[in-house]
Amino acid sequence: MPETHSSEIRVAMRPPFGERLALPSGYELHYLESGSGFPVVLLHGSGPGASAYSNFKQNAPALAGAGLRVLLPDMIGFGYSSKPSGIDYTLDLFCTALRDFLNALGIERCALIGNSLGGAIALKTAIDEPRRVDKLVLIAPGGIESREAYFAMPGMQQLVSSFMSAGFDRAGLKCALELLVADPAVITDELVDERFNILQTQPKDVLGRMRIPDLTANLARIVCPVLGFWGMDDQLMPLGGYEKILRACPNSRFVMFARCGHWAMVEHADEFNRYVVDFLKR
Repeated sequence: MPETHSSEIRVAMRPPFGERLALPSGYELHYLESGSGFPVVLLHGSGPGASAYSNFKQNAPALAGAGLRVLLPDMIGFGYSSKPSGIDYTLDLFCTALRDFLNALGIERCALIGNSLGGAIALKTAIDEPRRVDKLVLIAPGGIESREAYFAMPGMQQLVSSFMSAGFDRAGLKCALELLVADPAVITDELVDERFNILQTQPKDVLGRMRIPDLTANLARIVCPVLGFWGMDDQLMPLGGYEKILRACPNSRFVMFARCGHWAMVEHADEFNRYVVDFLKR
C-alpha cells in the first residue's frame, strides 16, 4: 500500500455530514441530530470555518445522553449550509432561517443554546417568539453591544483584518482560533483541519458584511429562564455584557470561568455540560 503522510490524513478531516433541509428562502440548512426527548437547538458562533459540530462536538453527546433531542444546525454562510455571496449577513437572515428550520421539523417549543453569533440569534428569537423558547443558554453572546464596541476588542480586530486582507492558510487559521481560548492547547490539529476544510467554501461576505444590531433595549422582553456563561479572558466580547442580561432578565444567572476565553463550552466542557443538563432537565 502507498505511504500516507499524516498531513494528508488531516486534510481529509471534515465535520460529519447529516441532513440538508430546503428552506422557503431557497437556501439549504445543514444539521446534525441525536437523541430524543425535548428539543434543544445549539447555535454556533461565527468566524472562519465555523460549524455547529466544531463548536459543540464536546457538548451534544452529553445532552443527548441526558434524554434530550439535540439539533446542531449550520447557520447560513457556515458549515455545510448555503453560503451566498453578495448579500448582507443580517440577524434577520439568521433568525428567519432558524424559524423556517424549526417550522419544517414541526418544533413549536424548544430550548436554545447560543455562543457569540449564535447567542445573538437565540436572544432575538426569545425576544420575537417568546412562546417558542422554553429556556435560553448563552455563552458570551453577541448582539448586546454596538458594532464599534465589538470591533474595538483586540481579538475581533485581528480576526477580521486577517480574514478580509488575505484569508487564512492552515497556520494562520490556527493562530486565529487561539484568540478564542485562554489555553492554546485546546486548538488541536483536528479542530483546525475541520474548520480549514469548511473555510475553503466560505465567502468573505460572511464576516465582512455581517450586520448584528444591539438588542440591549429589548432584553427585558425575554420571559424564559436564562443561564449564561462568560470567560474572564474573552478577547472578542466585552466582559460587562453579562451585567446587561442580569439586570434586564430577572430569571437569569451567569457562571463566570477564570482562565477561559470565548469558548466556555470547549475549554470547560465537562462543567459546562453538568450546568446545562441540570438547567434544562429541572
